[in-house]
Amino acid sequence: MRRLRVAVIGVGHVGEYHVQKYAALPEADVVGVVDIDKDRARLIARRYDTRAYFHHDEVLGQVDAVSIAVPTKDHFSIAMDVLSKGVHVLLEKPITDDVEQAAQLINRAASDNLVLQVGHTERFNPAVREMRTMVNNPIFVESHRLNPFTPRGTDVDVVLDLMIHDLDIILNVVKADIKELHGVGMSVLTGKTDIANVRIIFDNGTVANLTASRVSNKTIRKLRIFQPDAYLAVDFANKELGVTRLDQDRIGPEGFPQIVTSNMQFPDSDPMLSQIRSFLGAVLERRPPEVSGEDGKRALSVAHTIIQQIERGCKYFQSIC
Repeated sequence: MRRLRVAVIGVGHVGEYHVQKYAALPEADVVGVVDIDKDRARLIARRYDTRAYFHHDEVLGQVDAVSIAVPTKDHFSIAMDVLSKGVHVLLEKPITDDVEQAAQLINRAASDNLVLQVGHTERFNPAVREMRTMVNNPIFVESHRLNPFTPRGTDVDVVLDLMIHDLDIILNVVKADIKELHGVGMSVLTGKTDIANVRIIFDNGTVANLTASRVSNKTIRKLRIFQPDAYLAVDFANKELGVTRLDQDRIGPEGFPQIVTSNMQFPDSDPMLSQIRSFLGAVLERRPPEVSGEDGKRALSVAHTIIQQIERGCKYFQSIC
């Protein structure tokens, strides 16, 4: 098996997971980790028996592919540098904080036949993968992604930090353009939007309602799809899928078909590992990535529309908005 030389640029909380997964895969040779925090770079390098670098330029001549897990504001400049050196990129979500910059990255990768994959890890959650095989003309979609507060990720607002996961999934399963959208939200702690809700109506009549909060007192990560033949419920955190259908062959005492629910659990799966493996496979096999730059740009574009609506409305705690 050909082994790809890889590095991870940005080895904070998320970046270390990338290093860990690469180190577990036989098709990857981790030649280094990069971080401007020299102590952090050295720590992660020791932990995974590789070399520490302090600027991404230092490692680019030695690698075939990299993960980029730096703050969002630096995604564009670093990813463009990497692609310009002919290196394949797995770029953490959101792809950038600017739609035009996202388009530039996509064009740069395409011009040099490079893989540009966006790190929407939830696409690799096995409950989501199984759910996608069952989606059939969804009528209503509802998602809740609520987290207790942590300073991590607060360089962007909650739409780009959390809600974008569910935007990506919904845009991927609802095969229609957006007709209208209404978003509301407010700041609680960070000076940016910390709680957001959006209602999206698609051209085909599908309605999606998404809620995200990073100041919740508990963690909830769930998505529900209501469609003519089933109710599908994904629990991202527990990697579970519930499927509820009518059993026309089982008639209850009242004369109605019985409602039957089956549950699927995937406790031993590792979505991040599946994501990394998929990225390496796309590079080795010269095929399009499972989550493309275009996917990342589409989710980013909708996220920006939501953010703009929120900024025009009620943003802070007030007695009357």
